Amino acid sequence: MSPPTGDGWWPKAKPRRPGPGAPRAKGKAAFGRTWWGAAWVGALEGSARLDPNRLPRGRTYARTGAVGALEARAGEIVAKVQGSRRTPYEVRIRVRMFSPEEWEKVLDALSAEIGHTAALLDGEIAPGVADDVRAVGLDLLPGPGELQPRCTCPDWADPCKHSAAVCYLVADVLDEDPFMLFALRGRGRDEVLAGLRARRARHAGAFAVGSGTTTAGGRVDAGVVARSAWARTPSELPTPPLPPRSPGRPTVLGVDPPRDSGIDAARLRELAADTAARALDLALGGTSTGIELSWDEDLARRAALTLGGPAASGGVERVDLATLATSAHVPARELLRRALAWQAAGRDGLAVLTEAWDPAPGALDVARSLLGKGAAARRNRVSLGDRQLRLGRDGRLHPYRRGAGREWEPDGRPLD
Repeated sequence: MSPPTGDGWWPKAKPRRPGPGAPRAKGKAAFGRTWWGAAWVGALEGSARLDPNRLPRGRTYARTGAVGALEARAGEIVAKVQGSRRTPYEVRIRVRMFSPEEWEKVLDALSAEIGHTAALLDGEIAPGVADDVRAVGLDLLPGPGELQPRCTCPDWADPCKHSAAVCYLVADVLDEDPFMLFALRGRGRDEVLAGLRARRARHAGAFAVGSGTTTAGGRVDAGVVARSAWARTPSELPTPPLPPRSPGRPTVLGVDPPRDSGIDAARLRELAADTAARALDLALGGTSTGIELSWDEDLARRAALTLGGPAASGGVERVDLATLATSAHVPARELLRRALAWQAAGRDGLAVLTEAWDPAPGALDVARSLLGKGAAARRNRVSLGDRQLRLGRDGRLHPYRRGAGREWEPDGRPLD
């Protein structure tokens, strides 16, 4: 079943005055005055593959001054957006960072063009830099799945209008500092320039010895004739190593954190063990990195792990649900409901627990027939006695049962 179209049932946002340091987008002017800013907008509306139905609302929000100051750091942009409620929504735009190996390719490509290297070292970014990076199979601009907008508003769209507004205003920030695009990929201006200077120094040293390379004994190695190198039979590639059978065990900290730091060494080891288990799952074919999860979703996931027993991956003792609830400032019974919902159906199960919406006419007929005569429907929920079926936006029926506290609790896996 497809989710309903439109902007949802919540009130429309009212224009607000921009906060201190907020980017200012005036009138109907296009976002991105420089080629970097315009290239960002082009990627946003094209290759990034965000929901095109939500981008126009985002442009409107950006122009009305609803977005506060943007904070950009490695792999993430954070901003507050004033919507219809008194408290602003928090928006996080996560960007896939390049791995160390990918950064080596990027820096090698940038240093290969002397003119582009010189411009970068002078603090300027030429348009050809994007082509240099693209030539090694990467792109500084976001591609499919590399932008992950998250907002605390109730809108289910990806992106919602608040996160779309932040995406557009990034173009204006890039107009002022295009090096921010490098920072979003994981390395700031100083790191990029340091890498380019190091490569420039190596090239200069290699050029100084002429056509050969000086060896440790002071002799000049004449190199290998290209024809001979191409004529050689390449050796077989080594067999890729198999993933380990179990996640690695986190190391013990050499020194415990200071008592007033607020850091619990045991909980830190538990988080490291959880990260190792998720990394192994990816190596074995899993698809979730965890980056796509919101704070509430990751809390529910961790709570669901406590339902499987006390032991955790890597031999590290796992925190119990009560302790996790206290740390997260969530009532233990409420966290248990979230854990059961996550255990039953992951993100879809958690959404069904907290969300009520109006499905299309006839969408609840199957639920009524399964519960039997006398079943009553309210929004996406059909109830009879202590049993209930909730229709999720995933098109499945999620079973619920009224618990001892008269609250509805998840009661098993959804019906396909």
